[in-house]
Amino acid sequence: MILLQILAICGMLSPIIYTVMWILGGILVPDYDHIRDDISSLMAVGAPRKRVFGSFLITSSVLLFVFYLGMVLGVYNIPVSIIGHILFFISGLLGVLVALLFPLDEGGEISTYRGKAHLALVFGSGFLLIVGMVVVWFDLVGVAFWNVFAMYSLISAIVALILMIISGIFIKSRYRGLLERLGVSTFMLYYFVLALMVFLTN
Repeated sequence: MILLQILAICGMLSPIIYTVMWILGGILVPDYDHIRDDISSLMAVGAPRKRVFGSFLITSSVLLFVFYLGMVLGVYNIPVSIIGHILFFISGLLGVLVALLFPLDEGGEISTYRGKAHLALVFGSGFLLIVGMVVVWFDLVGVAFWNVFAMYSLISAIVALILMIISGIFIKSRYRGLLERLGVSTFMLYYFVLALMVFLTN
């Protein structure tokens, strides 16, 4: 029981740490603009305070990965198929890889293999999570107590997909940072609510 609670708390802490990271970015980094600049620019090659924000990102990513690992290992009593667990787990793994190995290029650009891999992994992680949300909806829609969360999963998946498509279309625009934050916030809230549900129902 103690392990389950610790893992659930890890899942709740992850989005909080990530959100604090980009809020601090607007305070600590000169000329950083939340509307224009994406979050990943804080950890880009040569970015000011790169190590500070990188440590936030790594911590957040590892905490989420550990929480998802509990899903795959069956630590939690969630009536979701193994497919949903695996999708979340792989999504979390991609997030860790981004945090550790694939920062954006200098100035937040996407020009080298590393920068392009960053973008591909971020979008891949988001897509897997969206599919996982749909699987959660399908598995839990008829389950007592979980049915409300099932609808929340479906709505979150739809909103996240729309925002991810819009972000991809306007990735070169001056609203890149704002669009990314809207999309990321949908995922962050979902992480927190899922972990909270695990904590309360187990």
